[in-house]
Amino acid sequence: MKPPNGPCVGACVSKMNETIEVLINQVSHRVPVGAKLSDAIALAGVQPPFAAAVNLEFVPKARHAQHLLCAGDQIELIAPITGG
Repeated sequence: MKPPNGPCVGACVSKMNETIEVLINQVSHRVPVGAKLSDAIALAGVQPPFAAAVNLEFVPKARHAQHLLCAGDQIELIAPITGG
């Protein structure tokens, strides 16, 4: 397991134009090597408000554009539920 937003040893070091597989809300997606969490959010088409976690670790909105994704990452995009 990689440290939060840490380097992906071997998993993200690859040739240009290659992709990696990640899970977004338990659905498999392919993203380019070097993709960030913000790229996965755009791919999923999720609209605010929502919270994001990678491998069960919350990632603040301010870090979405910097958080490097690695092969096998499990991304959860969670919308709040309102009501009483």
